[in-house]
Amino acid sequence: MTTTTFRTPRDLLRYAVTRFNAAKLFFGHGSAEAFDEAAYLILHTLKLPLDKLDPFLDAQLLQDEVLQVLSVIERRVNERVPAAYITNEAWLGSYNFYVDERVLVPRSFIAELIPNTFAPWIADPDSVENVLELCTGSGCLAIMMADAFPNAVVDAIDISKDALAVAERNIRDYKLEGRVNPIASDLYQNVPFKKYDLIVTNPPYVNADSMGKLPPEYLREPQIALAGGEDGMDLVRKIVDGAAERLTPEGILVVEIGNEREFAEAAFGQLGLTWLSTSIGDDAVFLLTAEQLAK
Repeated sequence: MTTTTFRTPRDLLRYAVTRFNAAKLFFGHGSAEAFDEAAYLILHTLKLPLDKLDPFLDAQLLQDEVLQVLSVIERRVNERVPAAYITNEAWLGSYNFYVDERVLVPRSFIAELIPNTFAPWIADPDSVENVLELCTGSGCLAIMMADAFPNAVVDAIDISKDALAVAERNIRDYKLEGRVNPIASDLYQNVPFKKYDLIVTNPPYVNADSMGKLPPEYLREPQIALAGGEDGMDLVRKIVDGAAERLTPEGILVVEIGNEREFAEAAFGQLGLTWLSTSIGDDAVFLLTAEQLAK
């Protein structure tokens, strides 16, 4: 195979899809299948609009452009690195965030709930003054909540200073300095002692058995941000236990636990969890009120 084999994005797209499928790549970081991921990587590498593949499919490429795309394809296959780490960007809805190997690739289902401001539990978004996000990673949810709750200050917490450096970059990109505050803390340890209207978290929750079965792409991510102990609930227990004294009387706690509903119900079912609907069903995110937590 020589680079002259490839003349157009169509040629490269066909080749990439074949390579991705043959290598049995895992797609769980934004794309659903080989075609979508190949199209995204090709368009991004060629600096073309990400939503306009068809007009460029048969455009003639320069040989250095072909080489750039082939290099990206080979890296995705040989290193099994998530596409977001290759492009240094990840999308949540209409939001575009910088990411690298210091943080998880953003994919939280809580992002689907933020535009509706957790109604009806929060009746008036303008009344929300203080929001706490634990395990912020890239800062993506904190930034989205700053937009959803225009009068709120959002404290964005992470134990990893490397992750917070990425969060700080995204906060600057969205010009939210002063409204989103990155704080290095082991959960509540260094959190300002004040009452929050809303606490949100997408913590490490993968149980030990599942950690041993993760695909290579997930193993490229910071494992501290994934591993949740034997039942996945190690950090979730601490978060739930400490939430009551941090919430206002009408405040709520929203926790993402992915596929771990069985373990979450075993650990906290007696509190009366409310499961929120997301694109994967009603078992990935739960909500508790301050009243429930106080009991």
